[in-house]
Amino acid sequence: MQKILIVDDEENARIGLKKLLSQEGYQVDAVSNGFEALEFLDRESTHLVITDINMPEMNGLVFLRELNRAHPTVNVIMVTAYGGVESYLEAMNLGAFEYLNKPVKLDELRAVVQRIFSGKLSQPH
Repeated sequence: MQKILIVDDEENARIGLKKLLSQEGYQVDAVSNGFEALEFLDRESTHLVITDINMPEMNGLVFLRELNRAHPTVNVIMVTAYGGVESYLEAMNLGAFEYLNKPVKLDELRAVVQRIFSGKLSQPH
């Protein structure tokens, strides 16, 4: 089963994405910030991380840098309600697979996740 980790400080976003992706047949875990995510990933493997950019303490771009250092093979989808060209370019330069605006459109997210899992990864890293 494909494993996804959601990182978002907004509880409703975490719950909604977890429910949606679980219904799609994925094993989904969720944490509220980048520190928790890095600790989780040191204990558990995952195929994909979906992270918000705008979070307190450690924003999504800092988290992505740290994730790249510790777990460089994990695919990442960045999501944000405050998207801009600068954050988009930085996220993509740091290796994000995709950058989506909130509110995330179900069909768009589903398509991106399917694209990632359609041969991009076969084993958790």
